[in-house]
Amino acid sequence: MSPARLSVLFNGLFIGLLACLHVIKSDVAPSWHFISEYAIGRYGWVMQAAFVSLATANVMIWLAIRESLQTAWGKVGSGMYWIGTLGLVLAAIFVTDPVNTPVESRTTSGNIHNLGGALGLLGFLGTLIFSARLLRSPTWRAARRAVWFATAIVVLGFLISFFGITAIATQHQGVFGPDTPVGWLNRIGILGGCTWLLIIARQSERLARLTPRSLGPSAN
Repeated sequence: MSPARLSVLFNGLFIGLLACLHVIKSDVAPSWHFISEYAIGRYGWVMQAAFVSLATANVMIWLAIRESLQTAWGKVGSGMYWIGTLGLVLAAIFVTDPVNTPVESRTTSGNIHNLGGALGLLGFLGTLIFSARLLRSPTWRAARRAVWFATAIVVLGFLISFFGITAIATQHQGVFGPDTPVGWLNRIGILGGCTWLLIIARQSERLARLTPRSLGPSAN
């Protein structure tokens, strides 16, 4: 099975596991709890497995498009993307603290988990560089509209999630509850990234059927 198909598979597994958690852990209100909080307590391993699945999907998409990243900027983007993927692995291994845990009461596991989330910002920047490289790649010329669409979705998801959560956190002094819909915003950002992965993977598969080499040398 090709890396692109594996990326679709693991990306879908992540979404499926996350959807299941909304049912089996219905006590965690999705409106104001971050998805990481599904890893706390019973069935927490399901969320940890979901993070591993998403990290694997990231690795697979890099393998699928790596031939179009053989430039200085492509390598910079790869470095950022790998750091972001490492952040997902840290998020999987180290369980977060409950959302309203005071700073002085946070555990080492929770702090490392938060570090993993912060590294995800570099992963997002790496994604943007990947999109830029694919848009300049002659091999991806037939898929440029799809790449633009995927990039617009991931950027919009990030902006809604990041600035929305920041605004709510500032307004409520970092204390979340049923009237602070940070959970939905968190999920919008995550699904934006998953949509980018899906579109790029599917286009990679389509181009592989059109050309002998799925992702040939990129433009300089």
